Amino acid sequence: MTVFTHPEFDHHEHLTFCCDPETGLRAIIAVHNTSRGPALGGCRMFPYASDEDALNDVLRLSRGMTYKSALANLNLGGGKSVIIGDPRQHKTEALLESMGRFLEQLGGLYIAAEDSGTSVADLKVMGRQTSNVAGISDRPGFDGKPSNGDPSPATAWGTFVGLQAAVKHKLGRSDLEGLTVAVQGIGNVGYRLARHLKEAGAKLWVYDIHQDQMDRAVAELGATPATADEILYLPVDVVAPCAMGAVLNDHSINKLQATIVAGAANNQLASPAHDEVLWKRSVLYAPDFVINAGGIIDVYYERTGPDPEAVRQHVNTIGHTLEEIFQRSDRDGLPTGQIADRLAEERFRRKSR
Repeated sequence: MTVFTHPEFDHHEHLTFCCDPETGLRAIIAVHNTSRGPALGGCRMFPYASDEDALNDVLRLSRGMTYKSALANLNLGGGKSVIIGDPRQHKTEALLESMGRFLEQLGGLYIAAEDSGTSVADLKVMGRQTSNVAGISDRPGFDGKPSNGDPSPATAWGTFVGLQAAVKHKLGRSDLEGLTVAVQGIGNVGYRLARHLKEAGAKLWVYDIHQDQMDRAVAELGATPATADEILYLPVDVVAPCAMGAVLNDHSINKLQATIVAGAANNQLASPAHDEVLWKRSVLYAPDFVINAGGIIDVYYERTGPDPEAVRQHVNTIGHTLEEIFQRSDRDGLPTGQIADRLAEERFRRKSR
């Protein structure tokens, strides 16, 4: 395993490998950039096929958090952590407490939040050993209801707002009545996004690796179930990836029938080059680190003072940011991802001087 010559290494400031044989913990913490503030990002637990896959994921995800926070105008840097293991089989309180001790050793350089495979309850267990966790307070939620620290509602709403902006720009539509959308991943965020879409009049197709989550979407939202092999390639207006990353690659992009990709998943592109591949095929891509920033905005306000209305107003700016990106893409003749990168780099590099 290489680090400094790794293709996803991007001048990361700090990388920590965590191993605790007693609890079975194997984890990696990556801090990409702290020029705007301490690195904040989710702690993911996933049964990676190899250590190399885990390293690849944490390097990409941490970099994405730097860009996400900068484009969301937050005084935060970018970081991420991954725990190697199946959260449904290997997660224990002892393992989570061990992770908390490793977080404490970093002295606030990195602050962990909920992510795929972890929950608010898990972060609270880590919090027994460290104060460097976020998104765990019993504050008023994004919708004004008790949230127990869950940022999923804000992430889903921001993705919905961003999807609306993409539809307006690409299709010239201000409403979503009759819009056809394929949602890949119906977990906490994907289900809430699907519900917003349903309430706006969209027609839904859904897929998830967990049958119970698919069944819920079909029963409660009237969605049409799809298979793993077809969900991205249906003849719909919008594809919304809301599961794991790297789903947009040479194979999948060539089979897309949708003209818009707007979903909540992190790192949807298998490589940065696929941004241009989508653009050349006239597929409007809402950069994932822009559209899914609602959660980090919500967690940020927990640290500065819970205010549901301020959070909502800030999350709503995701649509404005995406519209600026789309317009600059048209004007400059460059893919949307490249434009988003430039905007983010202007912000966090300027902050460091």
